[in-house]
Amino acid sequence: MIIPRAEHPISRTLISDNALKVLYRLRDAGFASLLVGGCVRDLMLGHEPKDFDVVTDARPEQIQEVFRNARLIGRRFRLAHVHFGREIIEVATFRGLPAASSDPEVHAVHGADGRAEPTARESRRAQQADYNIFGTQEEDALRRDFTVNALYYNIRDYAVMDYVGGANDLKEGVLRMIGNPHARYREDPVRMLRVVRFAAKLGFLIEPQTAAPIRELGHLLLDVSPARMFEEVIKLFHGGYSVETYELLRTHGLFRYLFPATEDSLATESDGFPRILLPKALASTDTRLDEGKPVNPAFLFAAFLWEPVRQRMDQLVDEGMKDQDALRHAADAVLRDQQRHISIPKRFSFPMREIWELQLRFPRRHGKGAERLLEHKRFRAAYDFLVLRAASGAADPELAEWWTRFQEIGPDQRKTMVRALTPATADRPKRRRRRRRTTDREPG
Repeated sequence: MIIPRAEHPISRTLISDNALKVLYRLRDAGFASLLVGGCVRDLMLGHEPKDFDVVTDARPEQIQEVFRNARLIGRRFRLAHVHFGREIIEVATFRGLPAASSDPEVHAVHGADGRAEPTARESRRAQQADYNIFGTQEEDALRRDFTVNALYYNIRDYAVMDYVGGANDLKEGVLRMIGNPHARYREDPVRMLRVVRFAAKLGFLIEPQTAAPIRELGHLLLDVSPARMFEEVIKLFHGGYSVETYELLRTHGLFRYLFPATEDSLATESDGFPRILLPKALASTDTRLDEGKPVNPAFLFAAFLWEPVRQRMDQLVDEGMKDQDALRHAADAVLRDQQRHISIPKRFSFPMREIWELQLRFPRRHGKGAERLLEHKRFRAAYDFLVLRAASGAADPELAEWWTRFQEIGPDQRKTMVRALTPATADRPKRRRRRRRTTDREPG
């Protein structure tokens, strides 16, 4: 279906100047030149795209000849990044259907060779072998994941081209997989996470046939590399709609394949604290993103894994271990198990540990302890975490309020606050020990 310019809301004034440069230059060089994917979807919905992707019939080497500022990237599927300062316009060649099937309908419904559903490993192996097969625009549309992501904006006539009913699904607010969902999920299990992410982001309903296999095939995520899973989790929870994402992941049974220890702790917690803490942490992250403030993955991962760490720590304390040692051992065990599912880089796991360890230091405010803690490089993140715990009923609200006031006042008032907590004789044992050591040295 072709939607002419008069019947859709996309205007060139809404498109990045650099994306237009790429589109016009490809067109003038005699190649097909179209916007595709999320940017077209967002423009059709009246949203501002974050980036612009271009598709063409030019081969990667030909794209590089047209653009001196282009760099070819990718092993599985070669494409070009055209650099304009900090902005990068991605340009890809139309992808074709697998060589074993020249019938688009066969590929879309049954798999690469027309058999019944292939195994997950067979699907992924076939997919990897076919990444660099180039084809027509219609074949390219059938290779995409969801109908709403398979719309094309043609710079030649400013029309929108729709091969799979994406425009109608946009209108109806439906997220629909192109082809057989079972086969598409087996080709790439991460598509199940993408379904959830886009449904949460767009506020769309997942079409029943697209949703039906997710709970059955969720275990396939265990075959995805932990490094790739980390990248996908960042996309899931740092997009500004993490509360909705979290709810959908749990609804469709996928959360346990991301954070199994957390899922177990949520199931066994009797007071409901984790169910409150996690949504509050997610909502806080969404608010910061909405306000244009930076977010650190360490904070959110600390929230996801806090309850398993706390439960394990409590067990070790009950067995006689000191709380600080128990926390370190619990953190080691939980992070070690978590790394099998999501590979958390050390630049995030170290701050996570510090956020957790500082939770034990907040109640210890006597002497100079409060001032030293205030100067800790991870204080602010740990304090925010304490406030969330207090708001969820998992920490003393008066303690959180005390630290809130402590930050807002001057040094003299801080000393007054600490003295109000410290017994009058708190320093006497130390002074007596120092005098005793002096007396011991006199006879010598």
